[in-house]
Amino acid sequence: MSRMCRKDQTLVLVFALLSIALWFVPTGFEERVDASALRARGRVIEADNAGLQRHALIKVGAQQLVVEVLDGPLADSRHHVVNQLLGRLDVDKVFAPGEEALLVITRNPDGSVNAVVAQDHYRIGLEAGLFGLFALLLLVFGGWTGAKALLSFIFTGLVLWKVFIPALLTGIAPVPLAFGVVALLTSGIIFLVAGPTRLGVVAFSGAMLGVGASSALAVWAAKAFHLNGAVMPFAETLLYSGYAHLDLTGIYVAAIFVAASGAVMDLAMDVAASQNELVTKAPDITMRDALWSGIRVGRSVVGTMTTTLLLAYSGGYVTLLMAFMAQGVPLINIFNLLYVAAEVVKTIVGSFGLVLVAPFTAVVGAIIYTRPRRQKAAAAEMLPHCPEIAIESR
Repeated sequence: MSRMCRKDQTLVLVFALLSIALWFVPTGFEERVDASALRARGRVIEADNAGLQRHALIKVGAQQLVVEVLDGPLADSRHHVVNQLLGRLDVDKVFAPGEEALLVITRNPDGSVNAVVAQDHYRIGLEAGLFGLFALLLLVFGGWTGAKALLSFIFTGLVLWKVFIPALLTGIAPVPLAFGVVALLTSGIIFLVAGPTRLGVVAFSGAMLGVGASSALAVWAAKAFHLNGAVMPFAETLLYSGYAHLDLTGIYVAAIFVAASGAVMDLAMDVAASQNELVTKAPDITMRDALWSGIRVGRSVVGTMTTTLLLAYSGGYVTLLMAFMAQGVPLINIFNLLYVAAEVVKTIVGSFGLVLVAPFTAVVGAIIYTRPRRQKAAAAEMLPHCPEIAIESR
């Protein structure tokens, strides 16, 4: 086995162990959950809708349910549940016989059932099934590279949930924290996919330069546009839940470049891989030619990637724009509103980072790839004993 293959496998093992460790790391907020509450999957046996009333688009009143617990220590027991509707389409749910629900069961000190609440429709099984199908397709199509991509996907989710979110709740400065988390995730994802090669170094360097530019612009834009984190969903709920000390504006700024970091990473990898392939095929290429080749590749990709960001972000507030258009609100009023301005800043700042990451990566790649000693080392990385690394590093 080649030295490069061993490095690649060692890196995969390290991130796999880190992912396992993160899974078992407590966030520090588990103790806030009521220990006497039991969560279980249940099936609706009977549903009495006589207490429901329809008012225009909404329903209010109480739905009487009989549910059967399907798992846990109370499996096979049946309970009466009152499902109260508040007249809010975003939180209300109406159950029908045969549907499954997530039950929250509170118990008395002696272990008897105190109350049962049908929190919502049970979706965990479907979510797990979709993730399993995604993982299977990734492994079948990508092979060893797909396995590394799946590991990076899992590692990213664990870092965000186990490290980033708890750290934000404790009041750590959001912007430096987010930049550190993005650096960690970018290095993990890029080096897992590209291996410990110069391709990985170039892509990582270009991506972090682009993220740095985005973060600096986001900090300026939040102040210049008079934006605050209250525009984010559930921000006020968070403040009223005992977290009034949080810097919501900083969290908003951090969220901007965290959201754009994935696209920045993709573009950096595209430019770095193209340059690496060019230098491998033409080892005598000059630094100037390698630089302009990377820039030309970046120009082609940036044209579609910026539109990708626009489409991705606009999908999140399409109903907001529909409401304004339906009411005939003038366009100047729409773009001057706080919520719309916040989304405009998010889109443009992310696109700004994308535009800069291409030349940043091209410059770094031209320097690293075209130095004579490094060209020879890059050629040595193309070993037939580890075909996946050979493909990825080209």
